[in-house]
Amino acid sequence: MRTKATPAPALVLQGDEIAAGFTTSGRPHAAADTAAAMPINSANDSAIPALHSRPAAIKKWFQQKGRHIAVRIFAIILAAGLWQAASANEWNFLLNFENIPTPVTVGNEFVEQLQNPTFYTHLGVSIKRILIAYVLAALLGIFLGVLMGRYAVVEDIFIPYIEILRPIPAVAWIPLSILMLPTEESSIIFITFLGALFPIVLNTLHGVEQTPSTLVRAARSFGASDRAILWHVIIPGAMPSIVAGLAIGMGVAWFSLLAGEIISGQYGIGYFTWTSYQMVEYPHIIIGMLMIGALGTTSTALVKLAAKPLLRWQSDKGSR
Repeated sequence: MRTKATPAPALVLQGDEIAAGFTTSGRPHAAADTAAAMPINSANDSAIPALHSRPAAIKKWFQQKGRHIAVRIFAIILAAGLWQAASANEWNFLLNFENIPTPVTVGNEFVEQLQNPTFYTHLGVSIKRILIAYVLAALLGIFLGVLMGRYAVVEDIFIPYIEILRPIPAVAWIPLSILMLPTEESSIIFITFLGALFPIVLNTLHGVEQTPSTLVRAARSFGASDRAILWHVIIPGAMPSIVAGLAIGMGVAWFSLLAGEIISGQYGIGYFTWTSYQMVEYPHIIIGMLMIGALGTTSTALVKLAAKPLLRWQSDKGSR
């Protein structure tokens, strides 16, 4: 009896095997052979997208921020050029530039002041006064603003004093502060403290009152305590207004500090500016003014930068 020959079983491949480079007949794809013959250089392959993405990243940064920075630098250069032309030609129409030094003269005098130790003493004294007064105003202002926003009776007690005292300019506080406080240094710090306090209190109060009540009710529904709601709902929700108050308070603090230094100070950038006027040193007046602006801008930027981690939950500002 003859035995019938049995054909060899067909090679059955799954989808993964086909994707790996095999045909249904069991032979490898030609593409698989080619890929196997090609050398693998993952380092070079990963470097190519980085090289291509770098110009794109630079272009994206310039479109988002670089253009605004360039426009602002151009505006400053344009203003300096107009100032130079007006002072050099002694322009006297609406504004009198006959006694105003040119930017070149101010720059030369500024370089000389950088070599004068007394100039750094004035800067250091003003910065020290700002730090003491501003830290005290920030701590008390945020604390008082949160209490006023949370409890109506606290707001009723303090808001009359704030609304009455807030419009009083810093210069008007100088005689009373000299009478109340033992030294001129403490009176200048007190005036600076008042200038920074009111914007911080009112902005904190506004932020606490504007916290959505739905967030508070949602937190209570999950069993959150009053302390947890305060730290995790109300204060984070009010943080944008608090940061705005801190930034505004820093600017007002410099304004108040300079008023105190001009009237009753012996050191400080405000005293330096005022004595320069009395000594008819006009370039020094402008140097003092520019230093005031630079210090105020830098300190406000530092406040915003320090508060930036507290505002991470906010969405990015829309493009303009």
